[in-house]
This record gives sequence, C-alpha cells and structure tokens, in this order.
Amino acid sequence: MYSIKNILIEMKNLSELMVDLAYSAVLFNSKDAAEEVLKLEDKVNSLNYEIKKQSLVAARSYEDAEKLTALLEIAEAAESMANAAKDLADLVITGFKPHPVFKMVIEESEKMILRIEIGMGSDLCGKSLGELLLVNRTGMMIIAIRRNDSWIYGPNRDTVLFEGDVLLAKGTETGSEVLKKLASAEISLDDIPDVLVE
Repeated sequence: MYSIKNILIEMKNLSELMVDLAYSAVLFNSKDAAEEVLKLEDKVNSLNYEIKKQSLVAARSYEDAEKLTALLEIAEAAESMANAAKDLADLVITGFKPHPVFKMVIEESEKMILRIEIGMGSDLCGKSLGELLLVNRTGMMIIAIRRNDSWIYGPNRDTVLFEGDVLLAKGTETGSEVLKKLASAEISLDDIPDVLVE
C-alpha cells in the first residue's frame, strides 16, 4: 500500500505527463497518445480515491483532519489537471482539427514539444537515457517513445533507445535543434557545445 506522500508524488508525475501527452496528441494528431491520456486519467482518479481513504484512516483528531485537508486539496488540484488533459485528448479522439494558431502558440512557447525519429548511426542508438543524460546535455526531456506500434510513456533512466524509435521530447528551442541533429546523426554527443552541458 502506498503512503499518502507516495500517492501525491505519483499523482503529480502522472498529471504532468498527461498534460505533455495531451498537448503532443493535439499537436501531432496522435490518437494513440490521446488514448494513453485517458488511461492515465483513470489511474489519477483511482489514486485520488485512495488518498481520500487513507486520509480518513489517518485522521485521529480534528487537528489531524485540518492538516490532511491541505494534502487533499493538492490531490484535487492534480486531478483537475488530469481532467483538463483528458479534455484535450478527447478533442483528438473525436476528430477535432486544431486551428493553425494552436501550432504557432506551441512552437512559440518557452517549452517546445518535439517529435523526432532516431536515424541510423545516431549516437542515441543502443544507449539508455541514464547514459545519455539528455536533459543535462540538451535541455530536452523525453516524455514518450513510440517503438513500432507500441508506446513507452514516462520512460526512465534505464530505458534504452533504438534506431527507428520516435521520440516525443519537451524542452527549449536550442535544445530541440541539438536533439534533432543527434537523432539524425548529423552530430555526435562529443560535438555538443559546452554551453548546453550542465
């Protein structure tokens, strides 16, 4: 059984992932990503229900209940984020075509969402995300990977990348250009300017 703290951490991580995936689903018209958002929303709803149950069990006094109320409000806020992400995903599933302005807004926002395929000879091939340290080297975080017909959502440091993988990444415009070149084997990891390395 998860502790209240661990449930909150998982809700925070899942709701954040859902928002990224929902924007990606709309931007790239990906029903697969949209459907994954719906699955994750069910999980967030279950976690919110679980945290309410555990809070009721944990509250032994009025003071305890007051302290736990703040945590429940955070959980509710995370669920609200998840519900908003689901609303975006629903647009894709129902066949909604976003206005061109939406793409412009996403592209001009501080954090870009990039979709890129790993090409033959790329330094990314055969290495784990932990080995690559892409967040440190490029400022880009991999939020999902499409491998053949399946998806890996919220990949971790042990996830290994392969030629042909399609990456969904979030980060800066400068970092997105570096990641594109790495993925297409235009540059190697050794070619990344020091300014991008933490």
